[in-house]
Amino acid sequence: MMRPENEAELAEMVAAADGPLAVRGGGTRGVSVAGEALSTAGLSGVRLYEPGALTLVAGAGTPLAEIEAVLAADSQRLAFEPMDHRGLLGRTGAPTIGGVVAANVSGPRRVQVGAARDFLLGVRFVDGAGQVIKNGGRVMKNVTGYDLVKLMAGSWGTLGVLSEVAFKVLPTTETQATLRLEGLDLVGAVRAMSAALGSPFEVTGAGFDGGVVLIRIEGFAGSVDYRAGRLADLLAPFGAVSRVETADQSATIWKAVRDVEAFHGLPGDVWRISVKPSDAPALVDRLGADKVVLDWGGGLIWALMPEGRNLRALSGAFDGHATLVRARDDTKARLGMFQPQSPPLEAISAGLRARFDPRGIFNPGLMQARVKG
Repeated sequence: MMRPENEAELAEMVAAADGPLAVRGGGTRGVSVAGEALSTAGLSGVRLYEPGALTLVAGAGTPLAEIEAVLAADSQRLAFEPMDHRGLLGRTGAPTIGGVVAANVSGPRRVQVGAARDFLLGVRFVDGAGQVIKNGGRVMKNVTGYDLVKLMAGSWGTLGVLSEVAFKVLPTTETQATLRLEGLDLVGAVRAMSAALGSPFEVTGAGFDGGVVLIRIEGFAGSVDYRAGRLADLLAPFGAVSRVETADQSATIWKAVRDVEAFHGLPGDVWRISVKPSDAPALVDRLGADKVVLDWGGGLIWALMPEGRNLRALSGAFDGHATLVRARDDTKARLGMFQPQSPPLEAISAGLRARFDPRGIFNPGLMQARVKG
């Protein structure tokens, strides 16, 4: 395994590579591609943290737990609530902040604050020619130039190897509360979640797990109590509303939603589907899934499917995309991890890969279409 200890070594290794490279952070996201492993673990450490400016800069290989501990010491956090894939995928290792960026990993709070890419201020990365490229800045007022920052978020290491990332962070909240509604079908659940999200009460989580609608509110204690009461009144027409007793219990519930704990240890393939919330119930009906969990008010569907089943063929045409998150290697090779793009979008993607990785050495084939089956 190649393991550079700094950005200069990374650039030298990439420039000298004579074959494909499998870019790795903590190895927790279930990506398997051909090539010599190139680890970012040596590019670790918080380089700059200014709590007053709400900014943090770290090496791409810095463990996410280290980032969160540094922020927690000053009562701050990554507001987009990145998921931990280890339980779902049965993996060990430590998620890295570069991996979070590369996969644009975002949790339940995305419905209110946005995705990981929306908090990314700047990046440094090495392209396929071994050149170091910097884009964005280390403070919010300094984000200028072409927006390679957002381009790198969600590129899964196919355009370059991240060496450093800069984030906007936010203060933690004083407390949180979760409301529960039971006994709703998918149509009713999506309607209830949409009503909560469309209210003025600043909902920070709306999910459907184990047949229960879950609505989260965060903030100062007095405000949370007031908003929870008003939301309970608003949701009463959908059924009996109860409130989870403590903030700690609420946090445990949303960790389970974030990490899709309902699927941990269960056999089958796991698919992640982004869709319009109003389309979710009909789409789920077509899938014949063994189990589903909804997040983002129904805009994110986690589906547990029988092994080898082509969910994309079952779903038919819909406004969204389906990602194969967990499956055997032969299933991933046949179906591909990512949704095939339309010809115009694929042409744009191919042009970007040709520009940033002209030799085609970074995670080759990972985000390209497979033969349907």
